[in-house]
Amino acid sequence: MISLAPLSSADRPAIEALLDEAFGADRHGRTAYRLRAGTVEIPELSFAAFRGDALLGTIQCWPVALTDGDGVEHPLVLVGPVAVRPGDQRDGIGRMLMTAMLNAAHAHHHDALTLIGDPEYYGRFFGFTADHTGGWELPGPFERRRLLTRLTHGRTVPSDGVLGPRVVEEA
Repeated sequence: MISLAPLSSADRPAIEALLDEAFGADRHGRTAYRLRAGTVEIPELSFAAFRGDALLGTIQCWPVALTDGDGVEHPLVLVGPVAVRPGDQRDGIGRMLMTAMLNAAHAHHHDALTLIGDPEYYGRFFGFTADHTGGWELPGPFERRRLLTRLTHGRTVPSDGVLGPRVVEEA
């Protein structure tokens, strides 16, 4: 049986080992890591999947902002990484993690999500599209078709701007 819990209930070294296993030890050079540099994951949107005590997967979310041409920041949530231990992929764990995160995002009024991922998967199952990101710039290389958003509650975002980290002061 698979259970979900807040990411904070998982051991940090186990999370890092899972991410290395899922994405490779060179993952820190990816553009997504630049997008969240200096930020702290959003606890209410970050989860871990377990079978017993074994960590099977994680999802983390981060505060980012799209800065438009006038210098105005438009807050968004960067979704990812979504990681599942390679031997447990295709068991629906990633979908469970995404569904839990989307439900939490709705409950906490996070209505503008973005990610870098497979548009066929994230579009089909979770409603993410590249419709709004065509003019966005990122601090590193990326495939434009893989830069996706999911907007709810009538939220809009500019069609151009620079996406980067948003440091949030802790209360």
